[in-house]
Amino acid sequence: MFRTEDYLDLGEFAFPELFDGCEQVWDVLKRIGDFAKANVKAANLGTVVGTPFIGTDVQIGKGTVIEHGAVINGPTIIGENCEIRSNAYIRGNVIVGSGCVLGNACEFKNAILFNGVHVPHFSYVGDSILGHKAHLGAGVILSNVKTVKGNVTLPNGLRQIDTGLRKFGAVIGDGADIGCNCVLNPGSLIGRRSILYPNILWRGVCAADSIVKLRQKQEVVVRRK
Repeated sequence: MFRTEDYLDLGEFAFPELFDGCEQVWDVLKRIGDFAKANVKAANLGTVVGTPFIGTDVQIGKGTVIEHGAVINGPTIIGENCEIRSNAYIRGNVIVGSGCVLGNACEFKNAILFNGVHVPHFSYVGDSILGHKAHLGAGVILSNVKTVKGNVTLPNGLRQIDTGLRKFGAVIGDGADIGCNCVLNPGSLIGRRSILYPNILWRGVCAADSIVKLRQKQEVVVRRK
């Protein structure tokens, strides 16, 4: 029903086999840690600027720059020509494609980033999948845990689908753009090339090629002296 190919181009990911047999696109979240640990080839072929922390079981490709203050825990696989900017925090169980930007004060855990993903400023990406050339504006939060007990569910018409996951942030389709300071509630699916305007609080499924607009009523008055 929510197939991988409806959201993601596996040709833009170094390990398409990770998705083999996934009935729903989010099923892959259960596999990331074991897969990363089994396939990581610990080495740093990139360039270090200043003093970042790079833990064990971390693989970094050619042309990638890791800036001062970044923290990378393993198992983590990072592709070529990426930017790991100052104070980025990669907690482990993360697979990053090539040409990605992981920005200042952004946190990542149990996540997949396809080629060309940009997450440049102040975001949280937990238990999530970001498709080819997906972009998160500054301050975007992919919330991954419900405030009440139980698995994350996904609204589908009149019923709820149990994802089987206690922690599940979002699937962001190829080319989707999430505006600054948006908060995506657990179990959000954003279709390919869709756009969410800044400051939106989103839950559920957004169809491909959609624009989600936020209307605000504003009043401007003359300041009293």
